[in-house]
Amino acid sequence: MHAEEMAEEFPVTAENSDAWTAVTQLAELRLPGLVVTDSAGHPVSILPASQVVRILVPTYVQDDPSLAGVLSESMADRVADKLRGKTVQALLPDKTPELAVVNHDDTIVEVAAVMARLRCPLAAVMHGETMVGVITASRLLQLALTTPG
Repeated sequence: MHAEEMAEEFPVTAENSDAWTAVTQLAELRLPGLVVTDSAGHPVSILPASQVVRILVPTYVQDDPSLAGVLSESMADRVADKLRGKTVQALLPDKTPELAVVNHDDTIVEVAAVMARLRCPLAAVMHGETMVGVITASRLLQLALTTPG
């Protein structure tokens, strides 16, 4: 099986897109992340849901998790304020995670190797300069478990 056969349609977002819209999409569709594209539509990075979750927690609590117990649950209510007026680019970590990119004719093992090496839950499938879909880690596992050895 080749990557193009494994690929599925998957939401993407441009790096200059509205952060609130992107995070809403992540939440509503329960995605592991979003593929981030440049202005030409080429995949450049990934916005992992886990990175977005970090904005819920102040830095000082991330540094000392024992402080989490003294904060009110209403802290999450401030997420909208933290996202307002920001772009997706602003949500990406300083060291932007590398997006797994595979060729349309890569095999399931080749795709798995790239995703494992990068620890990336998504792989953009490219046919030349065109992204033809995305393979999620859960989709890859599903196919690996059902593909005859």
